[in-house]
Amino acid sequence: MDLRKDDLARDLDAALQTRKELGKEYENEVVDSFLARIDSRLDARVEQRVAERLGEAGAERPRGNPHTKIQVLSLVMGIPLSGVAAGTAGLAGLVVCWAGIVGINLSSALAGRGRGQQRRDGWG
Repeated sequence: MDLRKDDLARDLDAALQTRKELGKEYENEVVDSFLARIDSRLDARVEQRVAERLGEAGAERPRGNPHTKIQVLSLVMGIPLSGVAAGTAGLAGLVVCWAGIVGINLSSALAGRGRGQQRRDGWG
């Protein structure tokens, strides 16, 4: 923790020295640069803490269904695709679009189900 404070103090000192050398006309740029360094450090610390917590949570409980991403993405993409399909081909286009979305979700669900059964049977 002291190492981080020392790095931060060094960065602040460097920013102040740079401001003295460049003058007030570059003050905004110097401050923005210093704040960007602080922001990147904060982001790194938050990412580290989130990764640690996810690691702890992952050790406590099993992961969710990996096919969920495909299913959610297909539904999210269904909104603009529905608009395009209905606008260009009318009701028939809308039916074809949603038939494709249902097909993607159904095949994803069945693929995940089949793999789970293989593992339980000792084949996977």
